[in-house]
Amino acid sequence: MADPPGCCRPCATCLLCLYSCQWITAKKEKRKGLRTTKCDCSWFLFLFCVFLFTLVWLYFAIIILNDFHNFNEFIFKQRKLWLDWSLVLLIATAVLITYSAVLLVLALCLQLCGQPLKLHWLHKTLLILTALVVAAAFAGLGIKWAEEWRSARISLQATGPFLHIGIVGGMTLLAWPLATFIYRTRSTGLKVFLLLVYCAVMIVLYLAPLGIASPCIMEENQLPPKPALVGHRGAPMLAPENTLMSLHKAVDCDVQVFETDVMVSADRVPFLMHDEELTRTTNVQAVFPERAALNSTTFNWTDLQQLDAGSWFLERRPFPTVQSLSAGDRYQVTEQRIPSLEQALEAAKQSNISIMFDLRPENHSDYQSFVNATLEVILQSGIPLQQVLWLPDGFREQVKQQAPGIQQVYGRKRLQNEKEPLLHVNLPYQDMSSEEIRQYRQDNISVNLYVVNQPWLFSVLWCSGVSSVTTNACQVLKEMKHPIWLLPSSTYLMIWIVVDCASFLAILWAFLLLK
Repeated sequence: MADPPGCCRPCATCLLCLYSCQWITAKKEKRKGLRTTKCDCSWFLFLFCVFLFTLVWLYFAIIILNDFHNFNEFIFKQRKLWLDWSLVLLIATAVLITYSAVLLVLALCLQLCGQPLKLHWLHKTLLILTALVVAAAFAGLGIKWAEEWRSARISLQATGPFLHIGIVGGMTLLAWPLATFIYRTRSTGLKVFLLLVYCAVMIVLYLAPLGIASPCIMEENQLPPKPALVGHRGAPMLAPENTLMSLHKAVDCDVQVFETDVMVSADRVPFLMHDEELTRTTNVQAVFPERAALNSTTFNWTDLQQLDAGSWFLERRPFPTVQSLSAGDRYQVTEQRIPSLEQALEAAKQSNISIMFDLRPENHSDYQSFVNATLEVILQSGIPLQQVLWLPDGFREQVKQQAPGIQQVYGRKRLQNEKEPLLHVNLPYQDMSSEEIRQYRQDNISVNLYVVNQPWLFSVLWCSGVSSVTTNACQVLKEMKHPIWLLPSSTYLMIWIVVDCASFLAILWAFLLLK
C-alpha cells in the first residue's frame, strides 16, 4: 500500500506502533499483507463511540460541579471522611477522555496515511473498561442523584448554541478521514452507507438550532434586573458556614438575605447549625467524644459554647478558596463559636439584611416547642419582622397569628385553588422552568432558587427573570455585571447561517481535494 503524499514512512511506522503496540515498519507491513478488516473497522467504530460516551460524561462532570459540595457532605455523613471528591471526578474523567481521544487521533492519522487499523488487545481491554466505568458513573448518577439530569437539561440553555458550533466543527473535520476511507474502499455498499449516515447527521446538525431555546437569546433592553443574592449559610467559601464571620463576609458580598438553619438546644436556646450531628463543623469529637454522635438538640447551650466552630474550615478546606485566606482571616476563623439565633438576628439587624431559615429537625417530637422558642427570640430581638423570612411548614398558621409581620416563604409551587396567594417561593433551581419563572414574575411572586454557584447557571436564571438565588459563591456572583452571554435573535441567526455554510464548503472541499 503506497503512502499518500505528505505522510512519511517513519511517521506511519510510529503511528502504527502506538496504535498496535507492535514495532511494524511499513516494509514489514507490506510483506505481511496487513489490511484493515471488518473486525478492525468494528473496533474503530467502538473506539469512536467510547470517545463520544466519555465526552458526554465530561460534560456532565463539569455541570454537576455546581452541586458537588452536597455530594461531599453526603459522603461525610455516611463515612465520616472529608475529601473534595470533585477533584477525583475531574482527574479520573480527564484520564479517560485523554486516553480515548489519543487513540482516536492515532486511528484517524493512520487512516489518512493509508495504514491498517490493527488495535492491540490491551487497548481493546482498556476501551471496554473505559466504557464500563463511564456506564457505571451514569448509572450511579441516575440512581443516587437523579435531579442532575434536570441540571443537564438546564445547562443546554447556556451551552446549546456553542455546543452546536463545536459539534458541527468536529463533524466537519471528520470529512477528511471519511473521504480518504471512501475513496480507498472497494465496497460500494459500504461507501453508500457511510455517505448516507454522514449526510443525515450533518443535515440534522445544520437544522439543530431550530430546536435550541435559551432565555439568553434576547435583546439587551429585554434583560431583567440582576437577581439578588442570598448567602447560603452565609459566605461558606470565605468563612465557616453558619457563623457570625460567615454572615459578615456575606454582607461584604452585598447579599440581601442571610440563609441559615436553626436548631434548639436542650435548654431551649435556638442556635445556628445545619447538620443534626456536630461532627462535621465543630470539634465535638475532641471535647465530648462520648456524645459526638448525638443529635445537636441534646446539648445545652453551655456545652455548645465550648465547641470550636471554625478550625475545621482550615483543616478540611471544604472549598479551594480557603487556601487564599489572609492571616487575619485565618485567625478570625479559629475564634468562631456556634452563634445563637439571637446573635445572628442582632448582626442581621445591624447590617440591614434579611434572615431566612429552616427550623430543624422537622420530625422531632418536641417541634412545637422549638417553634415557640424561636418565635420568642425573634419577637424579643427588635429586628423588623419584614426582615425575617420563615421557611418551616410546621405550625405555620400559629406563626402567622403570633407574628403576622414575618414574611412567609413556601418550599412549593402555587396550587390551582390557592386560598391565600403565595408571595415568596423557595425551590431547587431544577424545579422551575424558564417559562414558570417568567409567569411567576408577571404575577408578582418572588422566586428564590437554590443552590446556584456557577456563573453559567446564574446567567441562565438571570435571563429567565428569577428574583434571587441562594449561593455559596457570593464573592463570584457579586462581580458579574452582565450574563456570560446575551445574543439578539438576529445575531444568533447570522452565526447559525455562517457556521453551516462554512461547514458545507469545507466538507465539499475535503471530498474534492482527496478525489
